[in-house]
Amino acid sequence: MLTMQRILIITIICCSSLLAAAQTQPPVVKHPDYGVNDTLVVYATVMEDGTLVPTSWLLPVEVLGKMPRHLARQQKKMTRLKNAVYVTYPYAREASRIINFMNRRMAGMKDESARRQFIKSQEKQLKEAFGDKITSLSVYQGKVLMKLINRQTGADVYAILKEYKGGANARLWQTVAFVFGSSLKQPYDPTGEDAEMEGYVREVEMLYGG
Repeated sequence: MLTMQRILIITIICCSSLLAAAQTQPPVVKHPDYGVNDTLVVYATVMEDGTLVPTSWLLPVEVLGKMPRHLARQQKKMTRLKNAVYVTYPYAREASRIINFMNRRMAGMKDESARRQFIKSQEKQLKEAFGDKITSLSVYQGKVLMKLINRQTGADVYAILKEYKGGANARLWQTVAFVFGSSLKQPYDPTGEDAEMEGYVREVEMLYGG
């Protein structure tokens, strides 16, 4: 067992060691204007010259506001056009396929009766595939469809009707379209007035593989 004398000697040695260690540590330099609790640990950005710049990140803030009327009208117009393109593009695509097929088949037809029968068969095919759907389109969607048919075939609907159904038939339907504020002679200008529509067409073409 340790005697009281040995305990005192060990205690004195330990205290002496602690004092010696404390004397070897560099003194802590404190800024005269700041206390111990004024030090904050922050992130830093290392600049090109090696300088450390304190850095912090702000929490994301969502700013909500009412859209101005002119922007709301523009957005509504764009949405309407985009929806019309997405709805009518499949019909224009199929119409283009059938018209191109008809042109190839009719190129060598000399018999007018056989020509009329062939046109009727293709017309029937179009009606069976899209008749109910096309009749449910709005006037605006009909205008977009005629523009897209022009884009896909290179000819307006009036010229197509005149070619396959005759001039009188084409003029009749042109009159009907005019009554509804439209025209079968819808032009298509992808770099001008229809540039926005062309953008939506290219967008929807990606869904159909071009």
